[in-house]
Amino acid sequence: MTGDRPSWAPESIDLDRPNAARIYDYLLGGAANFEQDRVFAAKLLEVMPLARSAARLNRAFLRRAVRFCAEQGIRQFVDIGSGIPTAGNVHEIAQAADPGARVLYVDNEPVAVTHSDLLLKDTPGAEAMLGDLTDPGPVLASPLIDYSRPVALLMVAVLHFIPDSAEPHDAVARYVSALSPGSFLVLSHGVENPSLEGRAEVDRLYQESSTPGVRRTPDDITRFFHGLEFVEPGLVWTPEWRPDSPEDVGEHPEASLVFAGVARKP
Repeated sequence: MTGDRPSWAPESIDLDRPNAARIYDYLLGGAANFEQDRVFAAKLLEVMPLARSAARLNRAFLRRAVRFCAEQGIRQFVDIGSGIPTAGNVHEIAQAADPGARVLYVDNEPVAVTHSDLLLKDTPGAEAMLGDLTDPGPVLASPLIDYSRPVALLMVAVLHFIPDSAEPHDAVARYVSALSPGSFLVLSHGVENPSLEGRAEVDRLYQESSTPGVRRTPDDITRFFHGLEFVEPGLVWTPEWRPDSPEDVGEHPEASLVFAGVARKP
């Protein structure tokens, strides 16, 4: 595979192992992915055809949540696990509300950061950094964001790639403790469903990737919001969170596979 490495791909990227950010990019119709990611995605869609629509519903939730936060006066956004840029990026929505809005994208996937840097080179107030959700220090030290003022902290479809052994609840609590009152936590997470068709096969697939996944129960997901106040409608399936129209929810919102919520720090 190394001979097929694109000129923009950092040498640190392992092209032989699929990665969640690049798989997600492929499911969303992006082009910043490699053959192994596409092979993985094809297998994933064989055992769980809902995966593509679930990815798109999750992305739509992100856009609505960012728009909501901007309407509440938030002008600083920190998107952790931001992934590879695609249509309707956070900075586009935030800066449409206020051109002075600041956006910090954080991801531990070099492809995501490289593409973000290319996208943002002519965009004042928006930056990307290589970082890890479980290591809050460097993110909280970024000079782009003033944590003494309200921030929208985005952790969308990222925590289900962090095992309990990495103590994700503690990491989220550290970020939240650094936020000023009036800040928001925007979060989505795959839900544990023992009866889900294809569940075991999906687990086996992700164990072969560089980013094995973990689903959590609604109670475990709710714990990430400890000390915060949910905004309506609370923790729900992604299409149920403030849909643009009732038709967007559909008859089976549970087919989205992912819970989502937004909560305010009092």
